[in-house]
Formats: sequence, C-alpha cells, structure tokens
Amino acid sequence: MNNIVTYKSFIGSIQFSAADKTFFGKIEGINDLVTFEGKTVENLISSFHEAVDDYLELCLLKKKEPHKSFKGSFNVRVNPQVHARAYHTAKALKLSLNQFIQKSIEKTLSEGL
Repeated sequence: MNNIVTYKSFIGSIQFSAADKTFFGKIEGINDLVTFEGKTVENLISSFHEAVDDYLELCLLKKKEPHKSFKGSFNVRVNPQVHARAYHTAKALKLSLNQFIQKSIEKTLSEGL
C-alpha cells in the first residue's frame, strides 16, 4: 500500500490501526497538527480532502501561510564511507561538497521516483 495521499499540493501520511480497524493520517509539511481518519479507503481520502479544505480555510481566516517554510539548509547524516566518497567525487568534479549534494538531489528529483 502506498502510504501517502496528495491533494491540492498537500501530502497526507497514512497508517492503519488493526485494533480499531481504521485508517488514520496527518497532513505533512505544515506547522500545525491536522489529522484525518476513515474506516475505508474512500472514507480516508474524503476525510483527508475535508481536512485540507478546512485547514486552508482556517489559514485564510488567520492570514497564515499554510505550507511549512524551508530555509534551504539541513543536516544529513550518512555513514563515513559515503561521506568520504561524496567529498572525493565533489573534489574531482571541482565542486564543493554542498554543490555536489545539491546537484545530486536536483538530478534525483528531476528523474522522479
């Protein structure tokens, strides 16, 4: 099962509770906690759409940006061998490690999943 749903540029992560026989999830990429649930896949998707629409309406009323902002920097932890290979590859390409990582991410994103 694909564990995400999308709607209006929002991502919802999905889990299943066997004990409750219910799908549940939350909207990702926002600064608030907004959850949704459903007993069937159709209920879950409908609940997700409703949660997104309600959240957008609330953000509009509060004059708040709905999406989480990103500053453009983050820490990445990799094993030391990968770090060393990335560093040496970057140097061979006459790039900084940061430039190499950025280009690698951009290439992967442009190729899709």
